[in-house]
Amino acid sequence: MKILVFTGAGISRESGLKTFRDSDGLWEGHRIEDVCTVEAWATQPAKVLDFYNARRREVRNAQPNEAHHAIARLEGAGLDVVVVTQNVDDLHERAGSSRVVHLHGEITKMRPDDINDLVECPGDIKIGDVDERGRQYRPHVVFFGEGVWNMHVAMRAQTEADVLLVAGSTLAVYPAASVADECPASNVWIVDPQFPDNARLLRRWARGDVEFIPKRATEGVPEAVRAIVALAAEDQ
Repeated sequence: MKILVFTGAGISRESGLKTFRDSDGLWEGHRIEDVCTVEAWATQPAKVLDFYNARRREVRNAQPNEAHHAIARLEGAGLDVVVVTQNVDDLHERAGSSRVVHLHGEITKMRPDDINDLVECPGDIKIGDVDERGRQYRPHVVFFGEGVWNMHVAMRAQTEADVLLVAGSTLAVYPAASVADECPASNVWIVDPQFPDNARLLRRWARGDVEFIPKRATEGVPEAVRAIVALAAEDQ
């Protein structure tokens, strides 16, 4: 049995991390257009770096919550699990998940422009922090106007999934959301206080039941994980 877990900002919010969609698109007083676009990086890179430096510090101070730990327990139970996340933090990894596919990058890493050679980010990135060829480092995050990373890996996991668990995502950000809402899994769990509108698409693709758990991630994900583990036991 292959398990695909798809997570979004809602799961990280419960660890205290703010999201782009809080406060009508404002994040810490910044417009998205000023700090997370290709144009912003080209015209005011220092401002972009300062913004993401602050986000990176927040991530490092945050801790995985019960939802992250519950997802890691699926792997601990011996199940074949791939976590596909829209989040740029490393909370899944710190909770113990070993196969995590980041669609929008990883804020704890940095790279030169248009280069896939990732390196760990030891702290803040400043103007003048360059690689051996003199190229400015930037955060390894997907800016608006750039393509999504690792979609081919995520879509392969999607086509192979027997079980899908969606947590903390409104399924509104594309193309990332298509990994979940077009998944032909036999069993689907959606954890969210409100049923995502786009999950109706998922119901058309799913080969079996779609169970909705109307709870926050820290409450609903452990419940879904218990159900998945029980299902896997019956399947053996």
